[in-house]
Amino acid sequence: MNRRISFLAVVLAVAGILTVRGAFSQPTPQATRKVIKMAGGPITAPFSDAILVGNTLYLAGRIGIDPKTGKVPEKIEDEAKVLLDSEKEVLAQAGMTMDDLVYVQIACTDLSLFQKFNPIYASYFSTKDYPAREFIGAGSLLAGGHFELQAIAVKK
Repeated sequence: MNRRISFLAVVLAVAGILTVRGAFSQPTPQATRKVIKMAGGPITAPFSDAILVGNTLYLAGRIGIDPKTGKVPEKIEDEAKVLLDSEKEVLAQAGMTMDDLVYVQIACTDLSLFQKFNPIYASYFSTKDYPAREFIGAGSLLAGGHFELQAIAVKK
């Protein structure tokens, strides 16, 4: 019987149900989850702008739609700025900045825009320790956008 109890104690300890001291462990508190939805977005769809879990923010894909006109600006540079400004707004709602980004994925309908996008993107960071980033080709994006950005940020 003792051998069976010892084996069970080892299995439970490995599974994290029993602590090394032999007492039952306290359940780990679940990280709080905060939904961030920006008011007055140009697209109504079943998604949140971001979800904050603990100190990690998961940002939904967003397009550079001008909130005043509801359209993508005609100039590529303006579209990139609108996109990055709106990303900054979502980050600010979570008490973060662009420097808290750790991973960024940018889908682009025309990869020749890479060189136009980069200097604008770089200007939004106060450090040269940029997040990991992916710049990938996309067939088409909602509302005629050229860029869609999604990201993950971790509060420093």
